[in-house]
Amino acid sequence: MEDEEADLREQIFHNNVREQIIFLLLFILLYLFSFMLIEKFRRRDSEDYFTADEDEVKVYRISLWLCTFALAVSLGSALLLPVSIVSNEVLILYPNSYYVKWLNSSLIQGLWNHVFLFSNLSLFVFLPFAYLFSESSGFPGCRGLRGRVYETFIVLALLGVVMLGLAYVISAWLEGDRSSIDALLNLWTYLPFLYSCVSFVGVLMLLVFTPLGFVRLFGVVGGVLVKPQFLRDLDEEYYVYSFEEKTIRRRINTSVATGVGYISPEPMYPDRGDISAPVTTDLSMTKDGHMTALHCMETPLLRLRNGALQAGLNERLQKVVAMRKEVENQRKTSSLQRNVVYPLAMLLLLALTTITVLMVLQNTLELLIGIKALPLSTRQFTLGIASLSKLGWAGATLEAFLILYLHAASLTGLSAPMRALRLLPRTQRTPLARIIALCALLLAHSTAQPLLVKILGITNFDLLGEFGRIEWLGNFKLVLLYNAIFAATVTLCLVSKFTASVRRELYNRFKWVTDIFTLTEEKTAIKPPVPSRSSVEKTVINKDRQDTSEHEKVE
Repeated sequence: MEDEEADLREQIFHNNVREQIIFLLLFILLYLFSFMLIEKFRRRDSEDYFTADEDEVKVYRISLWLCTFALAVSLGSALLLPVSIVSNEVLILYPNSYYVKWLNSSLIQGLWNHVFLFSNLSLFVFLPFAYLFSESSGFPGCRGLRGRVYETFIVLALLGVVMLGLAYVISAWLEGDRSSIDALLNLWTYLPFLYSCVSFVGVLMLLVFTPLGFVRLFGVVGGVLVKPQFLRDLDEEYYVYSFEEKTIRRRINTSVATGVGYISPEPMYPDRGDISAPVTTDLSMTKDGHMTALHCMETPLLRLRNGALQAGLNERLQKVVAMRKEVENQRKTSSLQRNVVYPLAMLLLLALTTITVLMVLQNTLELLIGIKALPLSTRQFTLGIASLSKLGWAGATLEAFLILYLHAASLTGLSAPMRALRLLPRTQRTPLARIIALCALLLAHSTAQPLLVKILGITNFDLLGEFGRIEWLGNFKLVLLYNAIFAATVTLCLVSKFTASVRRELYNRFKWVTDIFTLTEEKTAIKPPVPSRSSVEKTVINKDRQDTSEHEKVE
């Protein structure tokens, strides 16, 4: 009996060691990938940190390591649900295989718990510490690295007190029975509550940007892949860029050889280049040769003078050469890739989006009827018992692929406002403060992704660990309204995307008819009045009388 208990304890110990080793290996892989990603974008010049100051270098490196840790956790959170679904199907297909014995429910459950813990630490401790540490300067009389550490910890502690007080006020407002002194002193309960608030904001953010990302993915794929010949004439584009390149080179050479700092004679056609403004009717030349623009903010390129003309021509030449090389490379692609890959990619995107909308509508109807329960679940899930989909491993694979597709669509939609606000990371030009902000945004986005998938009913896999204990997931009205709004917005975005050209053409035709009608009315208004019949007869009689009197005088 004692030998069996010893063997059982030994087996539990070995299983625990094996799981921790697997967690460590997975985290190392994610950390290395995150480090390479940040190294690609972070700024390396002296404007971001001073290489001569050793303390500044240490502060920068520590902050960068914390950002890398947070980005690795966000990647792990994004892969939680697909990995869990695939693991369940693998255990069902190969239940007695020696190579997948390490894959069990305890491992997946521990993975969810680790991601939840590290997400909280990264979001509320590591990233704020990284930002405050990089912006600190130390207390008077205590400079250097130690002074900056003291200042960061004190400011972070004050910030933590403010956040805990805010969490207590919000929880007391939502649930009055918990607003007691015991709840105030139980600080550990506030961390999951704060995380649920952040996840709720992330889910609302996904509700806005995911439908927008579905539409933008068509444009992204269309920009990466080469369109078929009936949609795009690559030969014509290549010749256009080639002729424009030769023309710009000839103008630059003429300007350098003759020293003339302007185009003579002045072009008569509108100059609509990439970096020039269109010519308007308010654009005119003064007597001294300078140009005045009443409503045009920028001068067209071919009407610039002196050094501005050469600089503008050189800038446009670089853009034209880049476009010509890109079109030339696209011309070399095979007809199979142009005529098969592009239509298949577009059909795949349309099919995935349609399947997502249909699954959301099905989930909404099941919630209304009462067939399906709310996503709030705390029961223990065991891997390898039954498949998560009615279609078996094929349906589970489709679910995992849809989850990754939703993640890609939401990131694509999120990039649109970030590009408008100029917050997107740039290669080797992104400062540390922006890297910290982007890591926090990606962490909030990725940790809300499992909640989004479960709310929409994309998969039947239960949220494990603390993810399944978020209280607002049990609100029936909130979940139902979220599903309805998501399905409606995705449908409207797709309809607007595929009918945009038709609506634009109808608007142009209506505007053309309106302009013709307005022009006809203007011509009718300025047309001279037609004399009446009585006035014409009086004029003729008077003229006859004048002719008769003149004839009598002559006789």
